[in-house]
Amino acid sequence: MLILQAERDALLKPLLAVTGIVERRHTLPILSNVLIEKKADAVSFLATDLEIQITTASPDDIAGEAFRLTTSAKKLQDILRAIPDKTTVTLEQQDGRLMLKAGKSRFNLQTLPADDFPLLSAASAAEASFSLAQRDLKRLIAQVQYAMAVQDIRYYLNGLLLQTEGNQVRLIATDGHRLAFASAEIAANLAKSEVILPRKTIVELYKLLQDSDEQINVELLSNQVRFSFGSTVIISKIVDGKFPDYNRVIPLDNNNIFLLERVTFLQALQRAAILANEKFRGVRLVLRPGTMSILCTNSEQEEAEEELEIAYQGAELEIGFNINYLLDVLTNLPAETVQLAFGDAVRAVLVTIPDNATFKYVVMPMRI
Repeated sequence: MLILQAERDALLKPLLAVTGIVERRHTLPILSNVLIEKKADAVSFLATDLEIQITTASPDDIAGEAFRLTTSAKKLQDILRAIPDKTTVTLEQQDGRLMLKAGKSRFNLQTLPADDFPLLSAASAAEASFSLAQRDLKRLIAQVQYAMAVQDIRYYLNGLLLQTEGNQVRLIATDGHRLAFASAEIAANLAKSEVILPRKTIVELYKLLQDSDEQINVELLSNQVRFSFGSTVIISKIVDGKFPDYNRVIPLDNNNIFLLERVTFLQALQRAAILANEKFRGVRLVLRPGTMSILCTNSEQEEAEEELEIAYQGAELEIGFNINYLLDVLTNLPAETVQLAFGDAVRAVLVTIPDNATFKYVVMPMRI
């Protein structure tokens, strides 16, 4: 039975939007599948790993019969990718299988019953909701996501704190060694609330957000967060845990303050990092009146040194860091100039944007 006919990209683009969360091998085989559903002229694609669920629809009107089925997400994706662009694709369903035709190519895929596909249960009404431009949320995520922990035993650090209060939305990430904070104004007046979003949710959301003024609606539910934009809906469970009080981490009285051109500092660190110890990735910054030296050494007694002119007139200060933590912030910060605020050799440094309170980055020193 013919169920639909469409150009390749009308199926591939929405399929790619949902397959990022699909695991190839899963204890529940149906979770390796994508749920494809046709209603009226719309074809929707849905995938889930039971923690996060993504639904999106083809941007084109597609004629055909109404149907619901599930089939292997990765195999269907790989087949469509291998078909030439602008090729007409036909889908047929017969005897529990999905037949895909494109030109003289034929593919038969197994299907599993759509009624057996597990969906995240709909949560209660939103406790808080707000909207902002997709480009603004994408920018906020870019400024903090690199500071999330990876497989930390403190599971609540393997994600990102989303906090709303008044007309502010804040994103905070930390791995215990550094912390990134970014905020933006929203057209709302909300009570203070916060949720921890899993790393996987943040990664997939960031990939799908467009650099546009189109709005994304964010709803904070009792145990879920729902993101709606365009024809895409992402529903994510939240991490049950207590995020650290980030305000206690941000140093307020570091008085050795100066400005640097971000790209100049970044390029100097990138050159020095070539000879940094591969395991510990240490870098020493030595501040003297008028100059900052950047020093990296490794186990083979090799050494790199860079020197930058800075508007600094304080006492000499030598402090060590993981160079990757500095490279991360300088790579992801959309600013021409950064402000560095140092205390002493054992206190965290604060990186900000001059005359801008919407971003803060704190990195702890390391002994080298």
